[in-house]
Amino acid sequence: MASRPDRKGACARRFQAVSPGRPSLGNVRLIHTSDWHLGRAFPGVGMLPAQARYVDHLVDVVRSERVDAVLVSGDVYDRALPSPATVELLSEAVTRLIDAGTQVVLSSGNHDSAIRLGFAAPLLSRAGLHIRTSVTSVGSPVVIAGTAFYALPYLEPATSAEPLGTDERTHAGVLRAAMARVRADLATRQGPSVVMAHAFVTGAASCDSERDISVGGVSAVPPSVFDGADYVALGHLHGSQTIAEGVRYSGSPYAMSFSEHAHAKGSWLVEVDDSGLVSSELVAAPVDRPLRVLRGDLHELLADPALDGAEHAYCQVTLTDPVRPLGAMDQLRRRFPHTVQLRFEPRGGAVPISSYAAVLGRRSDDVDVCCDFLAHVRGGYPAAAGERTLFAEAVEASRVERAARLDELGAMLPGLGDELFGVA
Repeated sequence: MASRPDRKGACARRFQAVSPGRPSLGNVRLIHTSDWHLGRAFPGVGMLPAQARYVDHLVDVVRSERVDAVLVSGDVYDRALPSPATVELLSEAVTRLIDAGTQVVLSSGNHDSAIRLGFAAPLLSRAGLHIRTSVTSVGSPVVIAGTAFYALPYLEPATSAEPLGTDERTHAGVLRAAMARVRADLATRQGPSVVMAHAFVTGAASCDSERDISVGGVSAVPPSVFDGADYVALGHLHGSQTIAEGVRYSGSPYAMSFSEHAHAKGSWLVEVDDSGLVSSELVAAPVDRPLRVLRGDLHELLADPALDGAEHAYCQVTLTDPVRPLGAMDQLRRRFPHTVQLRFEPRGGAVPISSYAAVLGRRSDDVDVCCDFLAHVRGGYPAAAGERTLFAEAVEASRVERAARLDELGAMLPGLGDELFGVA
């Protein structure tokens, strides 16, 4: 491989092109995944068991489809400091995949700690686990069965522009510089090429579970940046989508927010040969529990037979009742036990409610004040007769206790109690 003036010394030697495994026998099969976000929690629900089941599925696909390489295009972990159980799951996943006969190529995303994820990368590559997290690795491929895999880590413009030799501190600018290195290396090779990148590419659709990576309000990268690669395995966006021929997002393998309820989750099974991209197929991922987004008045949702399928799904419910129903979540969970989000958007707008301070200024009775506060905090729903009785009992008990303390204080310090409590 031709030397480059900006990649000198030990760092450059650490990421020489790696050519493990058998020589090229023709077509190469790969699985394109991304955005595992190991350790992520769905609203109120831990996702580690569902993530472990996805690993089981992936191992089965590797065996049945005789996959040469499994790619994870960034955001392997959900956070820079993953929990011990999360690290253990990744360790188990890559071990099982390699034991199943494939090799694994990981690149870091904007959620990952590049330094931590990249620990011992040169050593691990000898076992078939290839990790790319550093700008120094850009342009040095992993070569598997004659195919060059260029795993570009997430490139933060502010920190990677200078090492890449560009003055353009944007996502498009640093990826152009990175692809210039990729093309320079490709010019010295034969055989197909695959580029992995973690970025927002123009023409893609996003959702609210993705972290914003814009710089000065600009985050999009034109797909033409990746010209020259036979297949581009993108990560960062959680919906599976095709941007251009051979330029695809795999999407996350499981939903991480209700904005993904309509997504078809899976991984791309891709085949390349010396002529380029041969075929691609979306392999559906197992759905641990479906998502449903429900909207309407409470009594309608509880009675509608068309919603029977939602009884076993994770539900996000938006109630449109003009007045917030009492015990709404408890009532919903009797029919939809996996309701994890409850929202209120009153039909016709919220019931007009004066500020609590304004209401308080018009009241002199302590029980009325308590009832007004209750109505204020639950969206205008007034106190029932039983609740008003409870308030009256509590106010009376407080009055009796206050009088007893006043009597006790007055006995100890004659006259002082009257001054403190304003008793004539």
